[in-house]
Amino acid sequence: MDNNAAAIKALELYKINAKLCDPHPSKKGTSSAYLENNSKGAHNNSCTDRKMNKKEMQGPRDDFKDVTFLTEEKVYEILELCGEKEDYSPLIRVIGRVFSSAEALVQSFRKAKQHTKEELKSLQGKDEDKDEDEKEKAACSSAMEEDSVAPSSSSSSSRVGDNTQGDNNLQKLGPDEVSVDIDAVRRVYNRLLSNEKIETAFLNALVYLSPNVECDLTYHNVYSRDPNYLNLFIIVMENGNLHSPEYLEMALPLFCKAMSKLPLAAQAKLIRLWSRYSADQIRRMMETFQQLITYKVISNEFNSRNLVNDDDAIVAASKCLKMVYYANVVGGDVDTDHNEEEDEEPIPESSELTLQELLGEERRNKKGPRVDPLETELGVKTIDCRKPLIPFEEFINEPLNDVLEMDKDYTFFKVETENKFSFMTCPFILNAVTKNLGLYYDNRIRMYSERRITVLYSLVQGQQLNPYLRLKVRRDHIIDDALVRLEMIAMENPADLKKQLYVEFEGEQGVDEGGVSKEFFQLVVEEIFNPDIGMFTYDESTKLFWFNPSSFETEGQFTLIGIVLGLAIYNNCILDVHFPMVVYRKLMGKKGTFRDLADSHPEFVNLYSDYILNKSVEKQFKAFRRGFHMVTNESPLKYLFRPEEIELLICGSRNLDFQALEETTEYDGGYTRDSLIIREFWEIVHSFTDEQKRLFLQFTTGTDRAPVGGLGKLKMIIAKNGPDTERLPTSHTCFNVLLLPEYSSKEKLKERLLKAITYAKGFGML
Repeated sequence: MDNNAAAIKALELYKINAKLCDPHPSKKGTSSAYLENNSKGAHNNSCTDRKMNKKEMQGPRDDFKDVTFLTEEKVYEILELCGEKEDYSPLIRVIGRVFSSAEALVQSFRKAKQHTKEELKSLQGKDEDKDEDEKEKAACSSAMEEDSVAPSSSSSSSRVGDNTQGDNNLQKLGPDEVSVDIDAVRRVYNRLLSNEKIETAFLNALVYLSPNVECDLTYHNVYSRDPNYLNLFIIVMENGNLHSPEYLEMALPLFCKAMSKLPLAAQAKLIRLWSRYSADQIRRMMETFQQLITYKVISNEFNSRNLVNDDDAIVAASKCLKMVYYANVVGGDVDTDHNEEEDEEPIPESSELTLQELLGEERRNKKGPRVDPLETELGVKTIDCRKPLIPFEEFINEPLNDVLEMDKDYTFFKVETENKFSFMTCPFILNAVTKNLGLYYDNRIRMYSERRITVLYSLVQGQQLNPYLRLKVRRDHIIDDALVRLEMIAMENPADLKKQLYVEFEGEQGVDEGGVSKEFFQLVVEEIFNPDIGMFTYDESTKLFWFNPSSFETEGQFTLIGIVLGLAIYNNCILDVHFPMVVYRKLMGKKGTFRDLADSHPEFVNLYSDYILNKSVEKQFKAFRRGFHMVTNESPLKYLFRPEEIELLICGSRNLDFQALEETTEYDGGYTRDSLIIREFWEIVHSFTDEQKRLFLQFTTGTDRAPVGGLGKLKMIIAKNGPDTERLPTSHTCFNVLLLPEYSSKEKLKERLLKAITYAKGFGML
């Protein structure tokens, strides 16, 4: 039989609805096995079909018990029959049966397989020369033509679907391919979800399905045996009603627990698939998991004894949200090239033993900062994404941030046990304030560790070591004194940079509880960025500084400036620094490109941008970055923060919301919010110019910038400092305390306050 004859025979068999295979797909069948069985048993199977078709002629089926998986055509067929009878219970039963079975759902809504040439050749049959077999087939076909009438569309659709799905079991998938027809799934959901009873069937099926799926993934390694198992999650996630209240109580939490058990390779494949979705589809999935997290947070009372980290549903939903987050990253505007080269010389290790080494333990994170396994699997980092499909800010869950006990969460993050989940492993869900608190704990623990090491050395070796990073400087020689001292420390023992900073101004009585350090950093920054020094150039149009490629300063000077920025983060101080965003991207490991010129230089030429942003300042920036990393190399800074958040940590917020400051200010010494002088005080402060407001912040807190999270996070205190007097207001910048005498009039209050903030400089004992 030639190809044309085979095609004619196939059409004849199709017209009479000849049965081509078993309606129940074999779990271990292959297309070669199917062909072999089909050729050997063609006569018997076809004659059996004749009897079955007579039985089917008696009336339309309404049980559909032989439907073991679904196709789009099968769903519409059942839906049409149910519509005619105005009874949707058969469809509800089918959906309940298929969507509650992992095996059935994995087989459903498969793409039509595209056969290779070899497969098409084998489908012609292996017995073309066997005339007797051909005669038997022809006789059987002729008998069926005489005895049969066209069967119901139900029977035909089922058989055709069964054959297609069975073949798809054998389909070999590429690394990013899936066998499910996603468009068909979406069309089916659109048709069915408008019916409330049918939607309930999806809901109940998901409740039954999810625990079995979780068991399959946890104990049976099912994905490695059948990558098509991923179809199940793709199909369920296309349900546009997953975020509705009915799902939030039980069905969605159970499904999230199952989905969170997917192995890393499966998660990466799902992420790559979702990365091809539209922004609206990404947002829908993001909102689904965010809705569950928020619902669980507000419906429970979490505290230090009942940690949100112990809620299985919230943890599982956060892990699922992480997949959507990376799909948002991969699907965005990604630049995996243009990475900064690693420093040629490694950052020197301390010549002294660390506390862990003294105790016989290895130093944690010695190989560098933590890297998310998903980033490694995908080959993409968050820093590579210049513009995600939807803004990063939409992944932050504020209710979760409000109840998160960050000290406990940080502990879980550092211990890295499987029993305790840390939300720091999902930094995208945390706001900058929460992440900054985690960084604060990390810095303080390192400071405490260095202090313990110092005490240990004092006991063991009898050396009197300083437990602090102590800097004694003269105001009129602050750069020389500070940088010389820091250079010595960086060369002799870089580990001392991890100690808590303690600054002392020569000839002044101020005790550094934080306020003296703040002024130290501010004065150093003013000097460093003075155009007369020549280390940086200033662009009047953008109001930003850039490295001076013609600077006569040594690389060591830029290294020390990097150390100063690192120390500012490490000691939780805000600096008045004005760099373009590209500096923070470069600190995080990305090279500057022509895109970064938008906020630093007016020209957009590839070669010019590479020269301006990279080559011309290569020596200066490498030294600068090296100094920065000498302080932050073991910090989770790079893991937790994006470049724009690094800028916020270093520079604080430029948005000064004094209304928020007033709402959070506390009072002491007899003052209250309703005291006349307090009401007059705020009227005066709100009337200040922007420059005067910055001077007021500088006077009261030691910096003219708002902290991470805005002025509402400042916790300022206004304390009564005696009755009416000619004395000026004073402040404790270490504790953000303003000492305000009870002046006799509003005019005198304004005059005294303006004089204090305008001419304030230096520290003294009250």
